[in-house]
Amino acid sequence: MPSPQQARAQASAITSGRTAPEPAVSPTSQLRTLFDRPRLSPGQRRIAQYLIENLTEAAFLSITELAERAGVSQPSVTRFAAAVGFTGYPALRERLKAMALATRAGGAAEEISGNELQAAVDAEIENLENLRRDFADPDRVIGVGRELSGSTPLTVLGLRISVSLAEYFAYAARRVHPDVRLVTRGGSVAYDTLLQAREAGGTWMLAFSMPRHAQETLLAVRVAREAGLKVALITDLALGPVADEADVTFATGTGSRLVFDSYAATSVTCAALLQAMTDADPERTRARLEAYEQLAEQHQLFLGG
Repeated sequence: MPSPQQARAQASAITSGRTAPEPAVSPTSQLRTLFDRPRLSPGQRRIAQYLIENLTEAAFLSITELAERAGVSQPSVTRFAAAVGFTGYPALRERLKAMALATRAGGAAEEISGNELQAAVDAEIENLENLRRDFADPDRVIGVGRELSGSTPLTVLGLRISVSLAEYFAYAARRVHPDVRLVTRGGSVAYDTLLQAREAGGTWMLAFSMPRHAQETLLAVRVAREAGLKVALITDLALGPVADEADVTFATGTGSRLVFDSYAATSVTCAALLQAMTDADPERTRARLEAYEQLAEQHQLFLGG
């Protein structure tokens, strides 16, 4: 059996001469919307996560089989169905079956007519459309940006695949914030930095956790919380152990049509939080940006034109 990444590599091989299908809301996004309930218990979130990750198989399981696969009791599955708005598990399963069958039909049609690169772009467009709807009320972004701006030092954590996102955010944040501490190594090195940041007066950490979610990210978030730091998390799903530890979570879809994920919506979320940080202290922002531009001109850091 091929590994999940090998299967993705085979399925996403680039071919020519195909026309992309019309973009549609993905089953993952539909399930995220359906299951994104703040009062789900940890056991119920485990069921939701299993259904999201295994829709085409899980939709046809009995209540006993689903309980065994998700590692919960049968009554937990029944309570989960009620918590997400269904009269019982049979009604939930019918909804899941319809979504699974539509997914299979769409996959078959895509094999005939789909252009993989265009389909990957379509998936990211869908992620951006979902993010646009999330941003209809910007108050949460504004509020978290204000908190991050006021935390001195501000810690930014990104491990393994999340390193590049954390580096981008930290690089930009340093233009408008006096003390940004980037953590890209796990274990005791990360713990030392987190503890020192708290001792220096820091109040918040921004963490990135993208798939595959690293165990060391979860441990670092727990250390940060134990030290007294609040945690804002940027990740791909609002459900999961890392999200459970965070004070606030921004869940943005990732592009998963190719072998390696892409992060269009995640990057926009970063830019939105950076904007909120600049707006939180406009005088400091202006002074720091002007000083940086003078430095850049003095040392000719950038090409003209």
